[in-house]
Amino acid sequence: MAEKLTDYKYKTPIEIRFSDVDSVGHVNNAIYLTYFEFARFHYWRDMIDWNLRENGVIVGRSEVNYLKQITLEDKIVCYVRTTRIGNSSFDVMHVLVKVTPSGEEICTTGKTVCISYDYKTNKSVPIPERERHRMIEFDEPRLILNTN
Repeated sequence: MAEKLTDYKYKTPIEIRFSDVDSVGHVNNAIYLTYFEFARFHYWRDMIDWNLRENGVIVGRSEVNYLKQITLEDKIVCYVRTTRIGNSSFDVMHVLVKVTPSGEEICTTGKTVCISYDYKTNKSVPIPERERHRMIEFDEPRLILNTN
């Protein structure tokens, strides 16, 4: 399914580092997960106001769809939104786009299954109500599959 950027309210610029690029001149495939992590953290901090010191989150699964290569010279941004909320897990979609003079080109999409986690007990826990409500409110109920 093609992602519609109009469904996303949050985006953040991503700085491409020289060390991100491999010997053939494009961003190494493993680096994309780091870009997703960076964008996800800023989304949680800036839009959801998730208190990660009090309520942990771990990654349960990641998927990446590589559509177009990204090089050191490219200017990129990452769009982020929550797409599904369960009891203790939720899905976050990421879309990396290349900013060009003629607009934005989708280069990569990815989904991360995140799990609300208590580091003291080393167990998954229900998503805190405050954070659940803020994700739904920010990303719009019509765009989130609520499986809880």
